[in-house]
Amino acid sequence: MLRPLLPSFLSVVALTPVIVQPTDVLTATVTPLAPRQGDTLQVSIQSSAETPPQVRFGPRTIPVFAIGAGQYRALIPTTPVLKPGGYLLTVQGATQARRIPIEVARRSFPVQRIWLPPGKSDLGTDFEFDRVDAFKALITPELFWTGPLRRPAPGRISTGYGVRRYYNGVFAEDYFHRGLDYADATGTPVRAPAAGRIALVGYEQQGFEVHGNTIGIDHGQGIASILIHLNRINVREGQFVQAGDVIGTVGNTGASTGPHLHWGFYVLGESVDPTPWLQRGLN
Repeated sequence: MLRPLLPSFLSVVALTPVIVQPTDVLTATVTPLAPRQGDTLQVSIQSSAETPPQVRFGPRTIPVFAIGAGQYRALIPTTPVLKPGGYLLTVQGATQARRIPIEVARRSFPVQRIWLPPGKSDLGTDFEFDRVDAFKALITPELFWTGPLRRPAPGRISTGYGVRRYYNGVFAEDYFHRGLDYADATGTPVRAPAAGRIALVGYEQQGFEVHGNTIGIDHGQGIASILIHLNRINVREGQFVQAGDVIGTVGNTGASTGPHLHWGFYVLGESVDPTPWLQRGLN
């Protein structure tokens, strides 16, 4: 008589191991909680996966940098010309994703009306703009500094970040004041707002007609400062500086109507408001 085969078959099935694909741990937090135009969003990520996460803000892919074991950071710039409203932030891990809705609030910026004589708007050289654009596009893997930024000059702020303008009665849709202006006397020391590598030095006599004498500091990981209209420059390209080092002096070079320092602060090539960075910085 034949024996039934079913129990033997079941014993084989019972002994077969079940392989479960591990799920990576993935958390993401965003600050500030209520961003406005001009703010920088900081995305702090923890992931147990071997591969780094990916970050998207709307359609834009954002660089992600490791800051420790299983810890990552991404910075997202916003500007006065970014349309206020809702955006989707996506953090994609190896096996799962986090989707965080972000609401960027409208911010009211002052408006100036500027009248330019014929030919005055044609200032600037290709050499100047090409070098400045290349500097702003730098994304160095290393981060050269931590903590809050420092004021680069002691004077009062004469023009704030984000000021919009009419030129000869026509609103400049893409224009906003990309930084802070400090009113100071010619020769006042200008200090590095944070540590970094001098990645740009330009002189008015070389063709920097708009920016005047210029210093660009690469702070690392897509963060940069540009200081323009200087009188004297004390540094050279490739040199490393620390926060507070005197790198030049206030001047009136380039397209400037009086002695002052213009400090522009950039994240991933976009001009952001440096004011919050003076208070919180990075850790």
